[in-house]
Amino acid sequence: MVKVGRPPQDPARQLERAHRILDAAADLILRWGYGKTTIDDVAKAAGVAKGTIYLHWKTRDELFAALLRRERVLMLAEVRQGAPATLGELYGGYARVLLRRPLLQALMRGDSELLGKFTRQKQQAGQSPTMGAPLEAYVAELVKLGAVRAEPGDHAMMANAVLYGFLFVPDSLPKEDDRIAFLVADTIDRTMSTGRPLSGDDADAVARATIDFLAAAQEIAEQRLAASMGGTQKAQRSV
Repeated sequence: MVKVGRPPQDPARQLERAHRILDAAADLILRWGYGKTTIDDVAKAAGVAKGTIYLHWKTRDELFAALLRRERVLMLAEVRQGAPATLGELYGGYARVLLRRPLLQALMRGDSELLGKFTRQKQQAGQSPTMGAPLEAYVAELVKLGAVRAEPGDHAMMANAVLYGFLFVPDSLPKEDDRIAFLVADTIDRTMSTGRPLSGDDADAVARATIDFLAAAQEIAEQRLAASMGGTQKAQRSV
């Protein structure tokens, strides 16, 4: 017999309930901000008992950390669906998806009004959609293939500067998703590419390297999310 208030024992149902709680938390935080969103609010919106949330996450902070990590997983999955084939297309994909994900935008901006003390998660979760070691290996492969210039280096800094610049233009300027994505991709290609045409084989190798990088980044993000899902971690591994 299942005790009242306990998450369902079926792993799939347990995981579904956890994501329903995260969905409710995301809606409330975007409406009221993190500081004004309580566990009681989240429980009511998700249709669960307050105690059920604490069976998944011990604190409100842990719940929100899981929410931010889930946002990252969803973003990377959506970028992968676009099948980017170059560094420019990769960052263009980031721009397009980030413009649709206000929580990740707030994290990148360090928006204390929306995220409150969770602006410090900017350092813990990373300021950009990319990840250090996988990104460096990916860029090194593009340099070897002749798609990206080796000099002046600091490729991640340059690409992220372009991404930030276009994402956070003044609100008075138009910000159409596809147009911003094109401008980000074009600027990165013009700034960082060698300008030399690639052979068919090398172009295919660049496309494979791009998809492999995204797959590695998503795998890391999914592992971090699993570690943040509290009582649902075992359920995640079972479904």
